[in-house]
Amino acid sequence: MMTYKKMLLAAAATLAFGTSAIAADKLKIGTEGAYPPFNLIDASGQVVGFDIDIAQALCAKMKTECEVVTSDWDGIIPALNSKKFDFIAASMSITDERKQAVDFTDAYYTNKLQFIAPKASTLKTDKASLKGKVIGAQRATIAGTWLEDNMADTVEVKLYDTQENAYLDLASGRVDGVLADKFVNWEWLKSAAGKDFEFKGDPVFDNDKIGMAVRKNDPLREKLNAALKEIVADGTYKKINDKYFPFSIY
Repeated sequence: MMTYKKMLLAAAATLAFGTSAIAADKLKIGTEGAYPPFNLIDASGQVVGFDIDIAQALCAKMKTECEVVTSDWDGIIPALNSKKFDFIAASMSITDERKQAVDFTDAYYTNKLQFIAPKASTLKTDKASLKGKVIGAQRATIAGTWLEDNMADTVEVKLYDTQENAYLDLASGRVDGVLADKFVNWEWLKSAAGKDFEFKGDPVFDNDKIGMAVRKNDPLREKLNAALKEIVADGTYKKINDKYFPFSIY
């Protein structure tokens, strides 16, 4: 006969198993919500964008319901590791430093870094034209790191909590130029605020691989990778790409 203690242990095990099974049926996507066209909050308060559409397409392939949770960029990896969400879909560059804290999926697009500045500006990518300039970038990004590593002796680097704030200072003349992801810059240049600005020079870095982050050793990584292969193969990825860009970013 099962003792009372054993019954309690069995019930606890059943409850734990049931909770795990329920949790597996629903995942939380972590994103910033301030990085158009990849992730942003629309007029209705919904989080939308390329990152979100891709992540939801992966969830559909995994037959898993997913909800979106926003986080400040600076704290997004700690939030993942404290289990506030299950994976990050926020145009995050795959770097060796970040790999110490999280695991990444295969790249779901390839980014480039390129300067933008006023059309009348003589700013280019060489140090002579950049010398003494104030250049903005978002904090804790590849662009910010590239400036600090390569241009700290040439320009004044000004870092921002969001990309949108970097653009606000560019539009108001508080910085001479901005270095950011080419596709994010491309989106801003199409806006009314960006009409008097343009790309300057060629990309300074053109092989920035973007992945989704999961907690270390989480088997979710392989499920996401399998789903990514599926959406590329069946045309879902291209359909999402074409919704946002007239060129492929894969």
